[in-house]
Amino acid sequence: MTRTLRSAATHPPSRDDHPARTGRLARLRYRLGVARHEPTLFLGIGLVLVLLYLVIAPLVSIFSDGFTVHFGDAFKAGTSVGSITSYYLWRVFRSPVSGLLFWQPLANTLLVAAGVTVVALVLGCTAAFLLTRTNVKGRQALANALVVPYMLPSWTFALAWLALFKNGRSGGQVGLLQAWGIATPDWLAYGAFPIIICLGLHYFPFVLLLFGNALRRVDSQLEDSARILGASRATVLRRITLPLMLPSLSSSTLLVFGRILGTFGTPYILGLPVDFNLLSTSLFSAVRSGQHGITAVVATVIVVIGVAVVFADSRLVRQTRRFVTVGAKGAMERTIALGRWGGLASAGAWTLFVLAVVVPVGTLALTTVTITPGVFSADNFTLAYWIGEHLPGAPGFPHGVLRGTELWSAAWNSLRIVGIAALICGFAGLLIGYVVVRAEHSPVAKVLRQVSFLPYLVPGIAFAAAFLSLFAVQRGPVPALYGSVALLVLTLAVTHLPYSSRSGISAMTQLGREPEEAAQVAGARWLTRIRRVVVPIQRGPLITGIVLPFVSGIKELSIVIMLTTGGTQLLTTLSINLIDYAYTQMANAVILIIALLSFTFTYLTQRLTRTNLASGLGG
Repeated sequence: MTRTLRSAATHPPSRDDHPARTGRLARLRYRLGVARHEPTLFLGIGLVLVLLYLVIAPLVSIFSDGFTVHFGDAFKAGTSVGSITSYYLWRVFRSPVSGLLFWQPLANTLLVAAGVTVVALVLGCTAAFLLTRTNVKGRQALANALVVPYMLPSWTFALAWLALFKNGRSGGQVGLLQAWGIATPDWLAYGAFPIIICLGLHYFPFVLLLFGNALRRVDSQLEDSARILGASRATVLRRITLPLMLPSLSSSTLLVFGRILGTFGTPYILGLPVDFNLLSTSLFSAVRSGQHGITAVVATVIVVIGVAVVFADSRLVRQTRRFVTVGAKGAMERTIALGRWGGLASAGAWTLFVLAVVVPVGTLALTTVTITPGVFSADNFTLAYWIGEHLPGAPGFPHGVLRGTELWSAAWNSLRIVGIAALICGFAGLLIGYVVVRAEHSPVAKVLRQVSFLPYLVPGIAFAAAFLSLFAVQRGPVPALYGSVALLVLTLAVTHLPYSSRSGISAMTQLGREPEEAAQVAGARWLTRIRRVVVPIQRGPLITGIVLPFVSGIKELSIVIMLTTGGTQLLTTLSINLIDYAYTQMANAVILIIALLSFTFTYLTQRLTRTNLASGLGG
């Protein structure tokens, strides 16, 4: 007995022998074993950590930059570099230059946003009514034609406007009307009016799609019942149709309004000659002049407004159930016979297509093959701006766009950078959808769903400023990425992730667990199941999650304008640089190439996914 006690004292029992410790180790081994075969939760934790760094950290960084003294501002702020300060808030909101920095650009932004919204609503709602509720001739052809303006880069219309109405104020060649001796005033050539018209022509298809699809779902029997009871057409419109369409109208208004916040190309091209700044161009000027604190404050304001707009829209969407109609029969469509007005309505719709597509594209194409605007003699036509070896008067770009290396380098950069970002978007969206659906009740899935959607709330140019703030300098082990391909890829991938993640979530919701469970019973590991089961079944949504960000990214300007350098020039930034140097013909040639790429990839996307932007609108 004594020997036994001595042995126990000399060799105490190990901690692993303790029942509680043994239980914890057993549970840990079990969880690790489960994670090896079903690592969904661990994958979700990894995705959340990555997105917190790529989505939340940039926004936190840009916000903190607005309250931290930057190098060169210590004397003005009255404190040392790195200290907490309210100097930048005072400078943006209260200083003698606050009007130029913020208040006037804010007023201009609200004016343009309101004007664009009105133009887009009038054109979009009218076109939607014609296509969905009347027997206008060629409904399907019109439906496909009227969504084309949305496929073009937004500043295509601005360049075409200058080609028609430009006067001598900004230097370089004048527009077609001025060349013909028709004087164009500044208010017509530059500033608020042309910006509103150009952006309105670009965004009206957005309203057409939203409003038209909602209008198709309204049961015409409700309107018929009101007419039988003696209500006039005006009363039916006011008491039946408009209340049912109110959510769609409100959503269209807010979303178009919100998109103007981040738009850059058109305000830059048409506003710069007369110092007409919007918040987006004011933000760009602050970045270009190295005013980091001012940049942070203006970007934060844009983010706050953008988030408020999208939240207001989501609130309206949640209230849509107040306008739901309940009945035993499906919705019925009634088409209004236009009679003698049919020809006029059809002509008006095709005129809108001509003004929104044919005139801008045709005008730009004409400028690229003529030396002097408005002169149509044979000796004035040339292909020099496309294939010429030596262009007089253009030392910075002495050859046609198809010669030299500038265009091809920018095209290669665009294809590879946007392509890599699109691939990341597609696969990340599918993985996010997998985690959110397979672990739908876990906190990780809920956080992942929200964080992956957050970039949608932030206007593109403000998100680019946030990425610039985070990655402009080395932070810990992460090196400075400014001017690198990696920064452009990350920015484009994160800003387009909401579309891919929503596509992935929607697709995974429709895929049951049975195919995976069958593969698991057969002994397939998790990675094999993803590669051999999930990805093949979800090939369509995966392609959509890749191609749609690619189509959007190839014509993207607002997101990349502040992040590119000479070594990472894209097609979009090349066109803007050519505009800055007044090489109008070459800039127009590049924008035509971008438009062709955008239209081609949009068409291929619709063929691959067997979808159509205008499906249902044309009957």
